[in-house]
Amino acid sequence: MKDIKIEDRLIFALDVPEVAQAKDLVNQLDDSVRFYKIGMELLMTGQYFQLMDWLIAKDKKVFVDLKFFDVPETVGRTINRLSEYGATFATIHGNQALMEKAVENKGDLKILAVTVLTSLDRGDLDDLGFDCNVQDLVISRAKRAFEAGCDGVVSSGLEVPFLREYVDNKLIAVTPGIRPVANDDDQKRVVDVATAFKSGSDYIVVGRPIKNVDNPYKAASNIQDIIKTCF
Repeated sequence: MKDIKIEDRLIFALDVPEVAQAKDLVNQLDDSVRFYKIGMELLMTGQYFQLMDWLIAKDKKVFVDLKFFDVPETVGRTINRLSEYGATFATIHGNQALMEKAVENKGDLKILAVTVLTSLDRGDLDDLGFDCNVQDLVISRAKRAFEAGCDGVVSSGLEVPFLREYVDNKLIAVTPGIRPVANDDDQKRVVDVATAFKSGSDYIVVGRPIKNVDNPYKAASNIQDIIKTCF
């Protein structure tokens, strides 16, 4: 088993439009969440890195979810600069050369390769021109990420059991699209908290089931309690 603190296994997706809202949520969540994912929506505020510094100063871990995808040299230089900020994870998309260049420049930052977004299903892959099923594509991309030296992948909990079967167990598996209850939003390939960890996920990313309730602290604490029973 990887050396991961149980309370760090829940990553909250801080998907809000304004930094003030983000800080308010962090303060509400208090000690129920120690790890935060910040993505493209907050990047548009112009205060992304100030928020990252604020989170780290509060002894929180930060997952930079910007899914870098460009020519390998540009991504390598970008990751090199990002590594100076103290984030824990960063996501990338792309081919072997891009992944290798990101790894060359990551320093203490852990690089996660995106396999297949949890908002996509078989029909979406057809639209994108992928002539294979989701499971095969996830396994293929995860194998290539591991060969390139990436620390982990972002993968639906539906595919994690196959990653554990076909890819080295050192690979970190971060699972988004977690839904504690029935799901009616834009996420298609979802699992619940316990299933994700029983399937072999190392971390889960939860957003709306915590954010969109009357008591986010209680919702996050309940998820933390479920995680403890899994370990």
